[in-house]
Amino acid sequence: MKIMVSACLLGENCKYNGGNNYSEKVMEYVKGHQVISVCPEVDGGLPTPRIPCEIVDGIVTNKEGQSKDIEFRAGARLGLKKAIEEKVDLAILQSRSPSCGVNQIYDGSFSGQLIDGQGVFAKLLIENGIKVIDAADI
Repeated sequence: MKIMVSACLLGENCKYNGGNNYSEKVMEYVKGHQVISVCPEVDGGLPTPRIPCEIVDGIVTNKEGQSKDIEFRAGARLGLKKAIEEKVDLAILQSRSPSCGVNQIYDGSFSGQLIDGQGVFAKLLIENGIKVIDAADI
């Protein structure tokens, strides 16, 4: 089985704050499978660290009010292309992320409030028939 995994879950320091979301549970789950690492935010050209972003009225915007929608959507398209080329069976994505959130994302107020919804990359994968799992559900 080929499994695409958010790079931060694998321990790559690509989070907005320069850290990662290393997950022992995810590492255990993918053991014995081919793993394809992906960070659509970095792939879309954003630096690490970077100003945190949320989806505000459908547009990915950073905390300073600047649109980062082009970068997020470009990275999502590159990630989808990679998933299709690699013929991945499953993607395990970082919870709550404006790119990778599967079940919930932050509401766009930068107040820590969550709403039901998907990040731009997760949504694109789902729309293209690729099975996704939120890392929190592992």
